[in-house]
Amino acid sequence: MNNKILILDDEDPIRQFMKINLDYQGYQTVEASSGEEALKVFEEEKPAVAILDIMLPGISGYEVCEKIRDMSPMTGIIMVSAKSQDIDKILGLEKGADDYIIKPFNPQELILRVKSLMRRVNLNPSNQESTETKSLRDGPFTLDIYSKTFYKDDKEIDVTPTEFTILEYFIKNKGKAMTRDEIMKETWGENYSNDTKIVDVNIRRIRAKIEENPAKPAFIETVWGTGYRWK
Repeated sequence: MNNKILILDDEDPIRQFMKINLDYQGYQTVEASSGEEALKVFEEEKPAVAILDIMLPGISGYEVCEKIRDMSPMTGIIMVSAKSQDIDKILGLEKGADDYIIKPFNPQELILRVKSLMRRVNLNPSNQESTETKSLRDGPFTLDIYSKTFYKDDKEIDVTPTEFTILEYFIKNKGKAMTRDEIMKETWGENYSNDTKIVDVNIRRIRAKIEENPAKPAFIETVWGTGYRWK
């Protein structure tokens, strides 16, 4: 299992705070103090998860997020920011992040977020599972749990670890109306504390990738007053 984490922050005390706590949990950490350095370290070290500060000298954390996502769709990305406005959170998610955390944060919150994301990144089917359960098929879609790849009409579609987990949950529960809280609990875990907007942003991203017309979705239906349903 890849347990390597890239920490990007231009403030040394914050970077060391994250490193000490993650190292203590048994993760292997690599560091960068600028976006440019982070991209170089990422290519060399190939971490499973990247924790990216947004406000940086040079290229921003948003830009680093986009570049990492282009290079490695299944890398887990957590954005870190002192900005708490919804627009800033949503922008990070739209750029391809799986999660965000607001400064200041305590070590327990950081560890919970990392553990949740690591679980999604390193998701593997059980050795006891049959070959059939290692892939899910529905209509034009195939979700390969073993290789963590997703296809529409036999054409691979790049999805993030979070999008992959949501799609798996949807396909396994076809036709069921699911609340945002249910989707959030299944995807991010029991103790996740962010608001449900993170669900809406990820659904919007998935629709953009799989729907012919995302404004009139044929596969992910909005259930008003409830949440979403995989049709």
